[in-house]
Amino acid sequence: MAFTVTTLAWAAIAYHSQLQSAGELENVRSAIKWGTDYFLKASSKRNRLYVQVGDPVKDHECWTRPENMKTPRTVLMIDQNNPGTEIAAETSAAMAAASIVFRGTNRSYSRQLLNKAKLLFQFAKTHKGTYDGECPFYCSFSGYHDELLWASTWLYRATRRPTYIEFITEEATTATVAEFSWDLKYAGAQILLSKFYFEGQKDLENFKKQADGFVCSNLPQSPYHQVHMSPGGLIHLRDGANSQYVTGTAFLFTVYSDYLATHKQMVSCGNKQFKSGDLMAFAKQQMDYLLGQNPRGKSYMVGFGNKPPTQAHHRGASVPKMSPNKVVDCSMSFVYWYNPEKPNANELTGAIVGGPDRNDNFEDSRSSSSMTEPTTYTNSLAVGVLAKLTKHHAQS
Repeated sequence: MAFTVTTLAWAAIAYHSQLQSAGELENVRSAIKWGTDYFLKASSKRNRLYVQVGDPVKDHECWTRPENMKTPRTVLMIDQNNPGTEIAAETSAAMAAASIVFRGTNRSYSRQLLNKAKLLFQFAKTHKGTYDGECPFYCSFSGYHDELLWASTWLYRATRRPTYIEFITEEATTATVAEFSWDLKYAGAQILLSKFYFEGQKDLENFKKQADGFVCSNLPQSPYHQVHMSPGGLIHLRDGANSQYVTGTAFLFTVYSDYLATHKQMVSCGNKQFKSGDLMAFAKQQMDYLLGQNPRGKSYMVGFGNKPPTQAHHRGASVPKMSPNKVVDCSMSFVYWYNPEKPNANELTGAIVGGPDRNDNFEDSRSSSSMTEPTTYTNSLAVGVLAKLTKHHAQS
């Protein structure tokens, strides 16, 4: 949830005018504030952050709407004795990024978010440790160093205080990667920091090189290309909501292409150089694939385009409306609403599902969760790219 808010806030910052022109800026702000209001409540006590409500094992044993769930509402939290650096740092990043979004419209709220972001970052780096209370559903495989770099980068972007740039250059760990996702944020931080490098902070040169490394790993024309491309041209990192890696890469390429264009820079991949337009073209091609320009001629966004998915792996979409007081038999819920091969009762309009496999194959079935499950962060990463493409399309 925090990564969703951070990336949605980044889209609101980077593509403010485009979202405004599309009439979506207030919707984006509202979605961000829905998340940050919750984070403020969850972090109301110093060095304590409530990170989850519910029992994911029991929840997965029942296929019904949230309004009818009677499963345990177990509360999980991190504190000084049970640290969770990844969660605290990502929530700090979300608060810091959102503080920039609201700076011009709600200054007191912006200050409140920024102050909380600073406290959460201090908590994250002082009490280090990986929290695995959410496993086996959302386990951190990459460790917490990327979140610390990510949070400090957003705090520097929000404050420009030397203390954060000192942490970034002297304490933080960084690495060249080929992926940007909720569990691995190095590339996002590196691209953000490249902007400051282009603006004259030459001690950040290594981050620019690593940002280039991310691009070189993903661009098919690069001699250092290493990410699998499906026969139809879609990035495929792994099964299970693979579209998150598609929208994540498209978003970073879009933002980086803007930085390169503004500062008249290029990306070097061995003996090849790539311009801003090359990155934007690849980002567009990835989004076009998801929206229907693919071997199956099929959209992977619910309710949009040609032959869109009809069986998104989503309880609220697949279960018909009923009284909140109705008692649901969990053992029969899968028989009633999960197993039937028929369209969902409710359309989850705009949701991007997991997408096809590495060979462009796709099964529109609720039970094929790796292909049909949507995620909030897949969509949050798509917002900025689509906003820019919409403006570009309108101008052309």
